[in-house]
Amino acid sequence: MYADKQICGREPDSQYVELAAEVFGMLADATRVRIILALRDGELPVNQLAEMVRKSPAAVSQHLAKMRLGRLVTTRQDGTRVFYRLENEHASRLVTDAIFQAEHSLGGTPRHHHSESTDAS
Repeated sequence: MYADKQICGREPDSQYVELAAEVFGMLADATRVRIILALRDGELPVNQLAEMVRKSPAAVSQHLAKMRLGRLVTTRQDGTRVFYRLENEHASRLVTDAIFQAEHSLGGTPRHHHSESTDAS
């Protein structure tokens, strides 16, 4: 079991700790979190993303460029249009877990616990 943790980099002295902190830094922006949420169901062009996150296409493009450098998103070109999608499912899971944690900070029973109890029945 210990070997599994070491291979995956989940020990406090792992070489991945600093990189993980950089990922959190990349996600420490509400617009980028909204972009991740918008891309959960598939790829989208900049203009549609801009509408969904209620920012200008230029601002969204700047965020996407940083997210692409951080390997959170990737692109596909179709003619003159560029479509963005999540690089993998991990950023989406991080954002979902962060939202769940935010729900806990409000006190009471978080909404995600309500859906889990109805899912189980």
